[in-house]
Amino acid sequence: MVSSPSSPILCNSPRVTIVGAGRVGSTLAQRIAEKNLADVVLLDIVAGMPQGLALDLMEARGIELHNRQIIGTNNYADTSNSAIVVITAGFPRKPGMSRDDLLKVNAKIVVAAAKNAIAFSPNAILIVVTNPLDVMTYLAKQATNLPRDRVMGMAGVLDSARFETFVALELGVLPADVKAIVLGSHGDLMVPLPRYATVNGIPVTELLDQATIERMLARTRNGGAEIVELMQTGGAFFAPASAASVMVESILLNQSRLLPVATYLQGEYGLENVVIGVPCRLGCGGIESVLELTLSDGEKAALQASAQSVRQNIHRAQEILADVQG
Repeated sequence: MVSSPSSPILCNSPRVTIVGAGRVGSTLAQRIAEKNLADVVLLDIVAGMPQGLALDLMEARGIELHNRQIIGTNNYADTSNSAIVVITAGFPRKPGMSRDDLLKVNAKIVVAAAKNAIAFSPNAILIVVTNPLDVMTYLAKQATNLPRDRVMGMAGVLDSARFETFVALELGVLPADVKAIVLGSHGDLMVPLPRYATVNGIPVTELLDQATIERMLARTRNGGAEIVELMQTGGAFFAPASAASVMVESILLNQSRLLPVATYLQGEYGLENVVIGVPCRLGCGGIESVLELTLSDGEKAALQASAQSVRQNIHRAQEILADVQG
């Protein structure tokens, strides 16, 4: 199913706003600037922090050989006319905390950020990174009333990269030679697809036994929590920032890359009125199309279970927001 872009094509706009100047947001700002993709506005509610980070990044420009402008601010007015707005703001996970535990606190943050950012950049494409990812993306779409081609969540790119990493480590091959895809929600019920994982075109199922594959799938599902447990004081930020930058790059450069993206489904995969990760083409207008893969009965059931879990959390989040507004 192809969705027509509902807004003017913004590929020539040089500005990307990142809401949230924490580890993910600041690292993403660095990635975007040093890839020479766009000028960056880094926004945070903490006075001085985004300004300091922006100055630090600006002072590295001569060394990194780019001339991108990086602005730090606490004012949404400074984000006006952005081509893309990436929301990373919110509380990170702590040890023993699931993504769903973050639902209550982060719902209010993401809704406010989405509304404020789109008020100043009404034609922007919105990318949500804040957890729980699928629910936050749904709430951002609902809050802004944007069409689905302009609201998406970053999850599948990261989860797929983790799967690829574990395959490369297991086989001792070049990571760039490994391609994999993960569908579903960004959490314990994500749906990695080993049938579609390859090393230079060779299916992983022909290179590894089932027990090894199952061990890697479990590690992929637990990828974020493993890092949280190891670090104790925070979660992953290098790989999430890289994953988000790939999405930004595909949109700004109109690459039409096929990437697993959390998007609002309208009948694809037999699912409606839910945000979940599926393969999408990303170009100038945002989500250009959704690819429906042929899934086995087991994979379909796993995707349905993943979607049902997201729906339950969407209802919880809507109740929380209704109580706050009431």
